[in-house]
Amino acid sequence: MRKSMALAAALALPVTIVSAQAVELKVADSFPAGHYLVRLMLKPWMDDVTKRTNGAVTFSYYPNQQMGKATDLLRLTQSGVVDIGYIAPSYASDKMPLSEVAQLPESFTTSCQGTLAYWKSAREGVLAKQEYAPNKIKLLMAVVLPPYQVFTVKQKVDSMEAIQGLKLRSTGGAQDLTLRALGSVPVRMAAPDAYESLARGTMDGVLFPADSIASYGLDKLVKHATDGVSFGSFIVAYSISERAWNKLPADAKKAMEEASEAIESKVCADVDKEQQQTRKQLTDAGVSFEPIPDAAKAQMKDKLMGVAKEWAAGIDSRGKPGTEALLEFQKLLADTGK
Repeated sequence: MRKSMALAAALALPVTIVSAQAVELKVADSFPAGHYLVRLMLKPWMDDVTKRTNGAVTFSYYPNQQMGKATDLLRLTQSGVVDIGYIAPSYASDKMPLSEVAQLPESFTTSCQGTLAYWKSAREGVLAKQEYAPNKIKLLMAVVLPPYQVFTVKQKVDSMEAIQGLKLRSTGGAQDLTLRALGSVPVRMAAPDAYESLARGTMDGVLFPADSIASYGLDKLVKHATDGVSFGSFIVAYSISERAWNKLPADAKKAMEEASEAIESKVCADVDKEQQQTRKQLTDAGVSFEPIPDAAKAQMKDKLMGVAKEWAAGIDSRGKPGTEALLEFQKLLADTGK
């Protein structure tokens, strides 16, 4: 009788589940094997989550557009084909136009300045409410790349005249406005397609960060690079679908949130540091980084000064809060010590 009473009392006590059943999440992006952002951000984050959950959460990773084109990864993530996707706002500009606020020219000088401002807005500010929530995705990690430069195959860009008329790869949106302001011709395409266009001569160059030049093999083609002007940037972001997130147990969510907070300041600092090393490697490979003369730099900066307001006005005209997003981002940049 006493044994039965003891068993009944034990069964009435609350049960603490140390860990939920094993979860494997599909992660997909468009980066080639060995891409520096996979090495610096995605893989450390996945390893950290697995460690924090004692192996309960693991990942199957599909790089190099194995699950679909970069431009399709928002849709593939929303539909559940993948759980976590590399969703670059530029590749989904019709659904995420406000995010391009972090890609405007002459906004910041380091990756960390842009990254920390974007992270704050996309997690709890205008971008969180206006873009991530409506698209039913949750941002897990992001890095805003150091200011883009113009890399060209033949033409050295050292004046306004030299950049005018050049056909340059753009991610669209804010970068299109930037290039048009300078008199260039933007050619919109995803990064994996740039090599073929440069090799065929259908483009004169690209707007790219230094680290991506080697990652996509463009160091074999380009010979000249600008220095001294910020031609905008690009957001590399991984998000999980709301559906996949809601299925996760609480301890898995907590581990992922902690891993996300931990990676943000580290990855942008690593990207800033790596850029300096990459510039030396590219220089050794024959790519010439040539400072733009002061007079030409002043002309370019003057042309670029109005791009942010033009961008915001264009977004406002579509019924979205472009000016609000711009003002918030500028304030967040000031808070980071821009």
